[in-house]
Amino acid sequence: GLYSAIEMGLYKHKVESLLLLKTRELEEEKKKTDQLLLNILPAGIVKELKHQGYANPRLFEHISILFSNFHDFSGITQKLKPARLIGELNEIYFKFDSIVQNAGIEKLKTIGDTYMIGGGLPVERNDHAEVIVDTALKMLDYMDKRNRKTKLDWKLRIGINSGQVVAGIVGTHKFTYDVWGDTVNIASRMQNNSEPGRINISGSTNNIIKEKYFCEYRGKMHAKGKGEIDMFFVNGKK
Repeated sequence: GLYSAIEMGLYKHKVESLLLLKTRELEEEKKKTDQLLLNILPAGIVKELKHQGYANPRLFEHISILFSNFHDFSGITQKLKPARLIGELNEIYFKFDSIVQNAGIEKLKTIGDTYMIGGGLPVERNDHAEVIVDTALKMLDYMDKRNRKTKLDWKLRIGINSGQVVAGIVGTHKFTYDVWGDTVNIASRMQNNSEPGRINISGSTNNIIKEKYFCEYRGKMHAKGKGEIDMFFVNGKK
């Protein structure tokens, strides 16, 4: 009897140890999965997905959207080997990501050489335009310093617009947190109408930030599909 009791005790101990190990492994996996989700989607959205299995689309009344791309990107791609090009972009976007993260705003996506950011969503904030313009200035500053150190001359063009958007998650595979609305289209036009090394903002963004930044009026300019829009260059902080 004593022998089998000891045996049972050892067996029980072994099972408990294995269960503990499995639980730890599962917790580690869960942490990795959570981290992956947080790298793809905003924290609040991840929470919503976990609790209810889906995230509700939302209308945001006051946000700012930034688009940036590189002047003559196709010219640069022809000069570089693919591995070098990806290495360069990776280094640049790594820095942009850290600027965006430190500012507490949201990187929405990259498409080729286009980098898109949103301020004031999914967490609303009153200083959305200011924080986006500050981010734009930091991005330009980084590119300026970087260009002085390397032979390549990456010329960043930035466009910003403020207004309302609908934001949410689309699809069931490879989903992304995305934004829709005229505000987004105009932000994209601001980038198209910008110049290398400059930040081009719309009248609506200018109205919010003009007390704190030096903005140079460019006049009413044609934005494809949107007609004539007031545009301004941001020349720095006051």
